[in-house]
Amino acid sequence: MLYGYKFDGKFSPDEGHYYNSSRIVVDPYAKAVISRGEYGAFGPDGNCWPQMAGMVPSSDFEFDWEGDLPLRHHQKDLIIYEMHVRGFTRHESSMTSSPGTYLGVVEKLDHLKELGINCIELMPCQEYNELEYFSYNSVLGNYKMNFWGYSTVNYFSPMIRYSSAGIRNCGHDAINEVKFLVREAHKRGIEVIMDVVFNHTAEGNENGPVLSFRGIDNNVYYMLAPKGEFCNYSGCGNTFNCNHPVARQFILDCLRYWVTEVHIDGFRFDLASIMTRSSSLWDAVNVFGNPIEGDLLTTGTPLDSPPLIDMLSNDPILRGVKLIAEAWDTGGLYQVGKFPHWGIWSEWNGKYRDTVRQFIKGTDGLSGAFAECLCGSPNLYQEGRKPWNSINFICAHDGFTLGDLVTYNEKHNLANGEDNNDGENHNNSWNCGQEGEFVGLPVKKLRKRQMRNFFLCLMVSQGVPMFCMGDEYGHTKGGNNNTYCHDNYINYFRWDKKEETSSDFYRFCCLITKFRHECESLGLNNFPTSERLQWHGHAPCEPNWSETSRFVAFSLVDSVKGEIYVAFNTSHLPVMVTLPDRPGYRWTTLVDTSKAAPFDFLSDDVTEKDTAIKQYAQFLDANLYPMLSYSSIILLLSPEDRA
Repeated sequence: MLYGYKFDGKFSPDEGHYYNSSRIVVDPYAKAVISRGEYGAFGPDGNCWPQMAGMVPSSDFEFDWEGDLPLRHHQKDLIIYEMHVRGFTRHESSMTSSPGTYLGVVEKLDHLKELGINCIELMPCQEYNELEYFSYNSVLGNYKMNFWGYSTVNYFSPMIRYSSAGIRNCGHDAINEVKFLVREAHKRGIEVIMDVVFNHTAEGNENGPVLSFRGIDNNVYYMLAPKGEFCNYSGCGNTFNCNHPVARQFILDCLRYWVTEVHIDGFRFDLASIMTRSSSLWDAVNVFGNPIEGDLLTTGTPLDSPPLIDMLSNDPILRGVKLIAEAWDTGGLYQVGKFPHWGIWSEWNGKYRDTVRQFIKGTDGLSGAFAECLCGSPNLYQEGRKPWNSINFICAHDGFTLGDLVTYNEKHNLANGEDNNDGENHNNSWNCGQEGEFVGLPVKKLRKRQMRNFFLCLMVSQGVPMFCMGDEYGHTKGGNNNTYCHDNYINYFRWDKKEETSSDFYRFCCLITKFRHECESLGLNNFPTSERLQWHGHAPCEPNWSETSRFVAFSLVDSVKGEIYVAFNTSHLPVMVTLPDRPGYRWTTLVDTSKAAPFDFLSDDVTEKDTAIKQYAQFLDANLYPMLSYSSIILLLSPEDRA
């Protein structure tokens, strides 16, 4: 049985009303939305927006959780993998039985386990319309889709067309596929976080469709200007009225549902700064139930203590899951390091991304800022928070991939059909000497070295590392930094490419993540102090924080490894480093990104490991280490051979 609602009332957009008794709208609380069952397929008569209806829940489709319980990993121990459900297994090389679906992801969970991942962050997988942007793209000769899914139709329903079942059994089977994914991930020690988009909906501005919220009570669910215009802090036509009492209760109910019914472990909130803005019709009586003297806030004003964030932070169910904010919006509100947090919210650390990108490619004046990044950004989070409140990332779905970051100086977005006018212009990237993929061998080698430098930096930084699907093998999007509209090879994980490089960069990533898990000191609960951490320059205990410094090194006391030494030389010149003197011990090489695989990481399975060690023995015997340009190293202490 399916159902929808009809609402009678006034149709007066100037007053913010869009009631239309002839239109059937979807219940915002519907647990599954039924319309089209196959991804990319049209509705009747070629309709991109066919009638949608809600599923009536039934107890006949209960799911066997097999005793599943929350993993509750401490956040400091997480390594997060940002994943697109469809893109992960849609390419034919995935060889999965249900490509592009939740079941397809389950078939590839062991890949994530091998990679050292213990948390996946799913890009939007609540019901959205992939045909929203459907139009012919003359550049590629195909059709543009809403591939990323940042345009939600319904927040309680899973994306039906990411399931192999489609609309079978009115969506019950699709819901169970999501639960199956979560259960199987938990069996492998992997938590599941959802990327949720409560800042706007698919109904757009006054020219958008009436699907649900707008036809139920437009004034309540959307942030409106005095004459009914839609505020647009999201850049997508409308702004959800998050701090209105009805809207914030809806968001709370929704998140509780995903935690209690689907066992989701946490949420990443897209453009979360919108959730801190005052609602339409803001006044103290409306929000708090009583007047407050001097309450003159206008619509959209940032609030120090937003009621919604307060509710979520202190909710007995949600307080126990991961809450991650993208702490900015398109209205100019940038709150990285300043998001209202109640001691539990984390943030996508955009400042980490920008600083690390610039320092690794050799920009002057950033050695001190880079050191802050390595310490978990205490300049941002020391007041009332911990290192793990910083979600460190260098690349995400939006922007260059890691491979493209070292291949392109400029964006190449012509495939989007917008004359290269879309996407970010300031990428802090470096092509290592030549633009594009077809370059000489020296440039290719430098690019691989830079990729290793970036990944090593991510894994030795305090805070929570996050990287993007495909970066573990160097996925390229051809320099396109805004691939929102491509349901094709540009966005698909290439399992054939991963196999081609399994002995190279993928191996390096697996070993570095394993090393991070093994080190007690690389996921601290508190910011490191001088008792544990020492900074160095070319000489021990003599760091160089000058404007021209491109060298940062530190040693870190570790209860498992004893002590580790990490150094980054982002200069175009090599350098001879003098190592800290540790009587009775000598430093041994573990990682040197300037070396080709497998000598970039000297794991125990490297057949010529002893020979490689001997090549640098004379330097290490003298407490020295030669570092090539654009390279980084990890050294470990071992007892001196008294023989």
